[in-house]
Amino acid sequence: MVIGKSSHFSCAANFLRGRKCIFCGSFKVLRTARGYVKCGGCGKTKSLSRLRREIAILQGFYQLQPAYRLAVDLGLDIKVVTRVYQRLREALFHLCELEGGRLKGEIELDEAYFGGRRKGRRGRGAAGKSVVFGLLEREGRVYTKVVESVSAETLMNHIKARTKKGSVYYTDAFRGYRSLKRFGKHHTVSHSKSFVDKRTKNHINGIEGFWSYAKHILYNYRGVSKYHFPMYLKEIEYRFNHRKENVFKQFLQIYFGYVSP
Repeated sequence: MVIGKSSHFSCAANFLRGRKCIFCGSFKVLRTARGYVKCGGCGKTKSLSRLRREIAILQGFYQLQPAYRLAVDLGLDIKVVTRVYQRLREALFHLCELEGGRLKGEIELDEAYFGGRRKGRRGRGAAGKSVVFGLLEREGRVYTKVVESVSAETLMNHIKARTKKGSVYYTDAFRGYRSLKRFGKHHTVSHSKSFVDKRTKNHINGIEGFWSYAKHILYNYRGVSKYHFPMYLKEIEYRFNHRKENVFKQFLQIYFGYVSP
């Protein structure tokens, strides 16, 4: 791993050199004859070679490298890389749910359909696709949820749970949103006519942009199983919501429990 002063990865420099504890941040660490680093602060030990390996894998995760490709590049068993990726994605999934809270202000709502190429109907009603409902706070966060259907009841339940009453909602003309006015102001745009209403300037380009962002990242993995898809989706949600921050630094914190200040 090449680390420069201005690199996103420079926060890991002292960890890689065995000068700083990955768990508590203390500089009171000792190198043992067996190649471990032992912290004089928290008392924990860690194999330095394993630490370097895991940080290298986290760098690959940050750079959106598929596990099989990173395993080849690092000369590791793919199971080792997959184990680190899986552990981090599970943590990100739960963290996103905790961070979600309730969105407020101007909120764009939309559904998207994820899946491989297939013949037949596309969009709403397409068979075999993973259905995702998304809520985007303009100039703020996004929240996503894999749903079984896009019935009005399902959509309203998620809107009620994840938004503050009195917000301003923007949607397309889908009938499932017709009762949305009971939660706040509701503006629609008819995509059969245009993506931005010429008269009212209503649009849902923000959430549509997020769907494009998510599909672009997922394409890099060349196919994700339905079972693992929700965790991949939450990873993308986390990246988007923390796009103005050093996400690699946060991955270190989430995976090891500490991040260099």
